[in-house]
Amino acid sequence: MSASQTSDVPTLLVKIFGKDRPGITAGLFDTLAAYSVDVVDIEQVVTRGRMVLCALVTPPPAGLEGDLRATVHSWAESMKMQAEIISGLGDNRPRGLGRSLVTVLGHPLTAESTAAIAARITRAGGNIDRIFRLAKYPVTAVEFAVSGVETEPLRTALVTDAAMFGVDVAVVAAGLHRRAQRLVVMDVDSTLIQDEVIELFAAHASCEDEVAEVTAAAMRGELDFEQSLHARVALLKGLDASVVDKVRSEVRLTPGARTLIRTLKRLGYQVGVVSGGFTQVTDDLKDRLGLDFAQANTLEIVDGRLTGKVTGEIVDRAGKARLLRRFAAEAGVPLAQTVAIGDGANDLDMLNAAGLGVAFNAKPVVRKAAHTAVNVPFLDTVLYLLGVTREEVEAADTHDED
Repeated sequence: MSASQTSDVPTLLVKIFGKDRPGITAGLFDTLAAYSVDVVDIEQVVTRGRMVLCALVTPPPAGLEGDLRATVHSWAESMKMQAEIISGLGDNRPRGLGRSLVTVLGHPLTAESTAAIAARITRAGGNIDRIFRLAKYPVTAVEFAVSGVETEPLRTALVTDAAMFGVDVAVVAAGLHRRAQRLVVMDVDSTLIQDEVIELFAAHASCEDEVAEVTAAAMRGELDFEQSLHARVALLKGLDASVVDKVRSEVRLTPGARTLIRTLKRLGYQVGVVSGGFTQVTDDLKDRLGLDFAQANTLEIVDGRLTGKVTGEIVDRAGKARLLRRFAAEAGVPLAQTVAIGDGANDLDMLNAAGLGVAFNAKPVVRKAAHTAVNVPFLDTVLYLLGVTREEVEAADTHDED
């Protein structure tokens, strides 16, 4: 039947609530089965051990509704539960066009920020159809299923004000493609790792201040990335190649980095990194973390010493986006099903090219331009933006320990 044909068909909403325990759902439907009703819809929620179970069913044969009501109430009482039965017409009202999933990360998630998000959804013309908690630590992550408004205007409305709400918000179109995002590409410095690799090398060459001056000039727009890269690498000329192993040992992974990669790999994703840093570090990270792709600049080494030059293709802002496309093609993944994560202006082209661009503890200009932002120091919180629950994360951890 069409929606218009079923809108005036009688239905009963059977609601059971009380302390959760095994067997409640089976018991309710065993009770209803005696009256030959059909199930139209089911919804069950458990919060802090308290259950709300709703069943929308067709009425029983003529003359038996009163008996059904009495039997359900008697069964609920025997289970120390409460029951409510409401007569009505039809199914749930059709959801509006435009389906989106809104993920909200709070540390903590306050009632005030939740109210602000819900109100903004309403003002944008959306309706909240369902709310589901993805995680309770290290952040609280909640997912809203929203209909009635297209994804892009909803994203604009919510993400723009996320900082004001005190939360991080991601808005993606609902549908099978969300779970089909099969390639994640990350920046390295200050994203996958806590460090800036050029600064680690500079410390061994005792030229930290000079490198910092070049970096500052680049940030002021006096040098582009390639010019600043060559200028900084030139300061490393003559450094013994043995420093590479020292720098590798000094690199600190961002909290949650291993968990993010391990979980993505267990879920069948491919994972890569692109960096304006150096292959001498990214190749090591690729091996240690089991990455599928890695690309960076390469320090030239001759006769056991750094020459102060880089060789091969320069990985700059445009290069990162180009590599994202290359990795996606090699992985057989449409660009719309890729995720990019980065923190700096050098990552913007990549973030905008990806199906979902995530600014991780990023500069304000990057947060503003990216699809969404994460402003907590845990890289694995990106998983929640992909709809992965904390339980799935822990299951991946347990599997790897077996």
